[in-house]
Amino acid sequence: MNLLLSLLTGSPVVVMDGAEEAATQAAEAVTQTAQASGGSMGFGTIGMIIYILALVAIFYFLAIRPSRKRDKELKAMQAAIQVGDDVMTSSGFYGKVVEINEQVVVVEFGTNRGVRIPVKKSEILGNKAPNVSSETK
Repeated sequence: MNLLLSLLTGSPVVVMDGAEEAATQAAEAVTQTAQASGGSMGFGTIGMIIYILALVAIFYFLAIRPSRKRDKELKAMQAAIQVGDDVMTSSGFYGKVVEINEQVVVVEFGTNRGVRIPVKKSEILGNKAPNVSSETK
């Protein structure tokens, strides 16, 4: 019993005559060990909850919020597309909008502007003309 108590508490246990005294010594050793480890554990359960909430808040502000903001701006840009706008599709093609329906936009592609292809509004990622220089060396 004494060996078990000394292993659990980490402190040597002195053998006393009565069972009552041994129980008192064991209780004091356990209390001292709990106090020593409690100080190094931090806040305990409340601290763990605060830590988890802080991690969730950091994740929200670094990952979720910027993504939602980009999605909102993209939807606003897609809703504001008008005939004559230069657009870029999700596949990387640049063209000019010639017709607009509810969910479909007809885009004219190519240098001679003869190729017309219907494209979903959700597949348009930008409304800028390509930066192409006409200089050849």
